[in-house]
Amino acid sequence: MAEPERTERRLRPAPLLFEPSEAVTDPEHFFDLESIDDPRELLTRATELTLAFRAAQERAVEFQALAAAQLADPRRFDRLSPAAIAARAEWTEDYARKMIEFGESLQRESGPEQA
Repeated sequence: MAEPERTERRLRPAPLLFEPSEAVTDPEHFFDLESIDDPRELLTRATELTLAFRAAQERAVEFQALAAAQLADPRRFDRLSPAAIAARAEWTEDYARKMIEFGESLQRESGPEQA
């Protein structure tokens, strides 16, 4: 997996519409895209969803990194080792170390009030 990067520009994702439980069980159903007949509209909506998922993934990785840094914080009495964090997140230990470092950098960027 590539090393996480923080992008300076935040994408504004398209809203992820609620998926009713009946639709989720239908393997052909995906955010109602299958019902769009106009290829221009389909391309537009599929692109919006792609950008929304990318933005959500980037934010989720940042939160993973923050959590990893907090769990590894030596000031915590219940601190976890990189190996323990890796096991919880299903990462390699090396990747866990990189995520801890990334999380520490995010904490420094957010200032002392967030730490």
